[in-house]
Amino acid sequence: MIGWSRAGAVFAALAVILGAFAAHGLEKQFETSYENVPAKIVAGHPVPAAHKALQDFRTGAQYQFYHAIGLMLVGLYARDRSSRALTIAGWAFVVGIILFCGSLYLLTLLQQPKLGAVAPFGGTAFIVGWVALAIGIRESRSGETASS
Repeated sequence: MIGWSRAGAVFAALAVILGAFAAHGLEKQFETSYENVPAKIVAGHPVPAAHKALQDFRTGAQYQFYHAIGLMLVGLYARDRSSRALTIAGWAFVVGIILFCGSLYLLTLLQQPKLGAVAPFGGTAFIVGWVALAIGIRESRSGETASS
């Protein structure tokens, strides 16, 4: 059995580290590396590219943290009764963290906006994960499993 709670705790710790890195280490680096990049238009207003990159990186850390908690929930429910839905939820959260959050980290650090095209696949995995978790919780409470 996969240690979903343990994986969630590791992803949560990494999210805190990456969030701290964004708060204390990236601002100056982004100001320098994005100084010749034109402002981005956000909600009809120009935003300095360095600020947008920092916000995108922080979004990655926030979503990683939220979904790390989701993974820990999967582990708690799977502890008593594993099910196909909970397994799907766990893997969907892992895939979502890698694709969504990973693409945000890489697109900002490498200044490769094309990597943003990967994020919607990670977002879809997150949605699948939450729906599968809801099904897994229902099954664990009713005593049914999708695999039986």
